Amino acid sequence: MIRIHQHSSKSRLLLARYHSTAAGSSQSSVGIRRENKSRWERRSALTPSTVKQLIQETGTTVYVQPSTKRIFTNESYEKAGAIVTEDISKADIILGIKEVPETSLIKDKTYMFFSHTHKGNEKNMPMLQSVLDKKIRLIDYELMKDETGKRLVAFGQFAGNAGMIDIFHGMGHRFLGLGYSTPFMYTSMAHAYPTIVEAKAALHRMGDAIAENGTPKDFGPLVYAFTGSGNVANGAMDIFKEIPHEFVPAEDLSKLVNDKNPRLDRLYATQLEPKDYIEQKDGGKFIDYEDYLANPERYQSNFHHKIAPYTNCVVTGAYWDKNYPRLMTNKQLADFEKLKKKGLINKGKMMSLADIVCDVKGAFECLSHSTNVDDGFFYYDAIRDIEHNDAEGEGMQIMGIDILPAELPVESSEFFSKALYPYIKDMVQCSPKTPLEKLPPLLRNATIADQGQLMDPHKGLLKSKAASTSTATYNDKKTVLLLGSGMVAAPLVEHLVKRPDVNIVVASNMADEADALVRNHQNAESAPLDISNHQELSRLVSKADVVVSLVPAFLHTQVANVCIEQRKDMVTASYVSKEMEELEQKAQKAGILIMNEVGLDPGMDHMSAMKIIDEAQRNGSKIKSFISWCGGLPSPEASNVPLGYKFSWSPRGVLTASGNDAVYWNNGKKHTISGENLLKEHFPVVQTPYAGFVFEGLANRNSLGYADIYGLGDLSGMDTMFRGTLRYQGYSDLLYAFRKLGFLDQVKPVADQCHTWSDYFNFVLSEKSAALSQDEKYQCMVDKLGLPKDHFMVEKTWSAISYFLSQDQEKINASNGSALDLFSILLSRRLKYDKGERDMVAMHHEFGVEHRNGKKETLTSTLVKYGNETHTAMADTVGLPTAMTVDLVLDNKIPERGVQRPTKPHVYLPILDQLEMKGIKFIEKSEPFKINRLVATGSNSW
Repeated sequence: MIRIHQHSSKSRLLLARYHSTAAGSSQSSVGIRRENKSRWERRSALTPSTVKQLIQETGTTVYVQPSTKRIFTNESYEKAGAIVTEDISKADIILGIKEVPETSLIKDKTYMFFSHTHKGNEKNMPMLQSVLDKKIRLIDYELMKDETGKRLVAFGQFAGNAGMIDIFHGMGHRFLGLGYSTPFMYTSMAHAYPTIVEAKAALHRMGDAIAENGTPKDFGPLVYAFTGSGNVANGAMDIFKEIPHEFVPAEDLSKLVNDKNPRLDRLYATQLEPKDYIEQKDGGKFIDYEDYLANPERYQSNFHHKIAPYTNCVVTGAYWDKNYPRLMTNKQLADFEKLKKKGLINKGKMMSLADIVCDVKGAFECLSHSTNVDDGFFYYDAIRDIEHNDAEGEGMQIMGIDILPAELPVESSEFFSKALYPYIKDMVQCSPKTPLEKLPPLLRNATIADQGQLMDPHKGLLKSKAASTSTATYNDKKTVLLLGSGMVAAPLVEHLVKRPDVNIVVASNMADEADALVRNHQNAESAPLDISNHQELSRLVSKADVVVSLVPAFLHTQVANVCIEQRKDMVTASYVSKEMEELEQKAQKAGILIMNEVGLDPGMDHMSAMKIIDEAQRNGSKIKSFISWCGGLPSPEASNVPLGYKFSWSPRGVLTASGNDAVYWNNGKKHTISGENLLKEHFPVVQTPYAGFVFEGLANRNSLGYADIYGLGDLSGMDTMFRGTLRYQGYSDLLYAFRKLGFLDQVKPVADQCHTWSDYFNFVLSEKSAALSQDEKYQCMVDKLGLPKDHFMVEKTWSAISYFLSQDQEKINASNGSALDLFSILLSRRLKYDKGERDMVAMHHEFGVEHRNGKKETLTSTLVKYGNETHTAMADTVGLPTAMTVDLVLDNKIPERGVQRPTKPHVYLPILDQLEMKGIKFIEKSEPFKINRLVATGSNSW
């Protein structure tokens, strides 16, 4: 939700006072951007108090992008003397925290943020290329180090603080899942506490309960093993020390755990060094840390024998590199769990992993993916090699939240801002044109790019990307099989080919389309496919890791059956059909995922809705009403045609959908509209936050089942459950007129009777093949409409017919087609997009929310996205979320099996975050509560 504040007279006086009394003389201005990589990112690079100090001491101007989720309010920055404005292009130096979307980068500026590029992170290379193209000077906080190599501006301490609080909370749930109520249940996730002081107060209460009642006897002494000795590890241990505790050397762990009468009124910990679990492969002892760093190939980890049998929770604070041995592999963990099942290892050992440094598939191989703040834990059953979310199930609890400092936004921002301040102060007193060599050495060394060039230490970044892409062998990669090469395929392919670990095979019966999709991509190839050829389809599926089905919807179950046979995961953007639902047990038995409904509608509608629904339910609120509208439309300036509608794909699906029955719930009652009357009984006015759009709506299929899909409970407890389709006003009445005239008939063949479009209209209107004059044609239309000649719909319908027949002598190349088949061909030609015209998608949700205190409010979530010169809006909003879902499947971030929809936070949150980085963003607002009575009156024209 974005709110832009205008300056009051008092605000202007404050600005004047701050700038007039400034002690220094600035030459550069500063901008603070709004963070948008994650909805949990509430930190700021500079706090209001630091902004105030900077303005007073240098006289600089500070521009702040407005944000309603930043931990510091827009008003607090205004009071500090900053200018709160959406446009920060006037700033010379732009500060952020996380990566900046390519489209948001402003050319010829200096940017400072954590870019995560200097180690060659492939996903951020397009952003780095944009930095070069726009001649941006990029200074990375992570490279700001003193002469000893120590980082000077970092959040590690707060990652450790938040991670330790979170794992205490997680262990409370895990213990409860195992049947034990413990004091850990008295803690929440770190983000639930306004300050770290309040978090520590809760920990003290937990510690008092442990001191008084002890930890569960069945688990013996609870031992925490910490790796690392830097800011992250120390931050975690600082929180741990708030609880009654005792540190034990690693060599004494066996003695502690095997004590027959241990003290359970405290927690135990050990701070590990490599010598405690690393040994030489030939059986020799650990020599020293220097030899280990120099010769890692000589060493191996014995963590699973020396540490794991005595540890309940591992907390990682040491970063891992692929050149060094893992602390524990999945095979070692599986062998460990088998011994525990036999009773050879005590209960509860290796119960939890808090991978605070979040090295995915790193020191602990079982961390297969990072986790989200509001879905921070998953479980890994190493024996069965299965991930799940059941706190009562088998396996180890794993936490891998990659944005932990954001859970403590106040303290982490204050710490960071104070550390960054002296360097920003130096920079604003330099001209924006100051050559890099004249900046302080610390800033020079932290610069990755300048004037369109990579700095010497980073010269190989983009080259290494190209090299890794070109030299990776087919066997090193995962294969994505894309079935179909239509309109939405291009954004999907373009997204996935950026991954050097992926090879894409586009299989289609349209060779030219498939070849065009893979042209210029080294890690993509095309393959001919007749999908009815079961043997060839099976061969292609057998070689894939993930199958993406973009074929016509009725073919998805055929593809799914082959995926089940070959045990391959599948992704599709289409609705879950009844036939697909019936494959649930087979898919579960095969151990595969069939993820459906990940496009626009269905897809992004689920994701954006579930985000608000889950947030409300976590706060103890109830969703009493849900209304969702979505439509793919021409942009307003391209809508000057009959129906106010254009097609960039086959119109047949739109025409047949206009005859579907619809069922919805409103005012506590079930309502039904027959397919025959769907267009006639439309909703004449649909209001959204954008008054410039004049929409009407149609009910969309059966809305009732979504109460269950969205976890909203029984319909009897709801006022409204409705999903509908948006159109510009006038669409439904005109298409209903063509329905009455017979153009949507799917039964009677007409194609053989017609050679031109005029023949076609004559035949449908008169139901015979005789030629008609204009007057006869007009009279047939009036008679079939059943309206007086002076009715406005008569004129409107005749005008549309005249438009469609403007190229009268064009030949019809079709046989045995119905009236609807030919009408579909006609519309695809007459209502197509002209060069330079844009399409648009619009989506709008309304939620009636009832809070625990009885207060009610209306929440809205709205998306408007236009097409561009590269892709249509429809292609982007279907292809991109589908591709991002494939990313999650490839990276093992979706543990569920069987037939699924994207309604879980670990699916929809990362996709919504990535879409926002691509400029596809939902605007959320809170409004006074209102009752929305849906009345399908139509326009009363019929």
